[in-house]
Amino acid sequence: MDKLLTKDEIEALLTAVSEGRIDPDKELARQRGSVVVYDLFNTTAHKGLMPNLDIVYDSFIRYHRVSMSNRLRKIVEIKKIGARPYKFDDFLKTLSPTICMGIFRIDPLKGASVLAMDNNLVYAIIDSVLGGTGAPSIMETNRIYTSIELRIMQKIMKDALLDLEKAWLHLQHNTKMNLLRMESNPRLVNIVPPEYLVVTMELEIQVENTRGSMVFAIPYMTVDPLKDKLKHGAQIDSETSDPRWTYKLSTELCDAPLGVTVEMGHANITMRELLHLELGDTIMLDKDVQSPMMVNIGGVNKFVGTPGVYRGNKAVQILRSITREAEYE
Repeated sequence: MDKLLTKDEIEALLTAVSEGRIDPDKELARQRGSVVVYDLFNTTAHKGLMPNLDIVYDSFIRYHRVSMSNRLRKIVEIKKIGARPYKFDDFLKTLSPTICMGIFRIDPLKGASVLAMDNNLVYAIIDSVLGGTGAPSIMETNRIYTSIELRIMQKIMKDALLDLEKAWLHLQHNTKMNLLRMESNPRLVNIVPPEYLVVTMELEIQVENTRGSMVFAIPYMTVDPLKDKLKHGAQIDSETSDPRWTYKLSTELCDAPLGVTVEMGHANITMRELLHLELGDTIMLDKDVQSPMMVNIGGVNKFVGTPGVYRGNKAVQILRSITREAEYE
């Protein structure tokens, strides 16, 4: 807590001002020079607020490259241009006067977001869908889209939002992307007040030889509840094994003792014959000495081999492995 002036100090200060020894205007100007003005809506003050959000877009690129290629039946390449925050009003100024925009919600998060595609990309997509080469000869920049063109782009944007919905699963957060409406005039879009911050991601999409851009703009207040999850990055899939644990387990298994037995054959004798067995008696088995034998490892039949002698010791030579426990006929 700052120190308060005493009664004597206040009287001394007033006396100095009245006598002209202290100029209040000069003192205020000197103090004002040491104050740093902080603009809460200045985009430079918010750089890096959403780390790891590009993880979502990396997954989106993998999904959407496949879905758009299948939709257009052409090779589609997608790469990231960059992410940056804008004031919403400044973001709208970066868009051309006529652009294809989809307004969508990320349920259950609050607020609406924008997906925008420039004319190069829009006309390349429309040309491809209608059976063209994907490189229209005329790029009309100021023409209003027809209802058929908007209907085609609505399907394309729904594909993109479905892929974005899959990408959000990498944050272990279930979302539902709902397309609210289509718009071609940026001045008619008002998802947040002009001074509010939006986090954008620009992608470059190449359809055959035509390049265009796709831009996502999500309000900061929409993704703010996920800030902690984004800081920790994508969660580990519960079905993914830990490589360190796998290595440790395999090392321990290599040193685990196992019993090995070789089944040479079967014989049926009576209890009387068993009780009267003597040294030198012979028990006839149901298999020839050269017949393959079952090799049992830890109680499971794993190999088939033939009997023999190796360096004066009884041995079995492995012929092949088996994938399931079964009797060898």
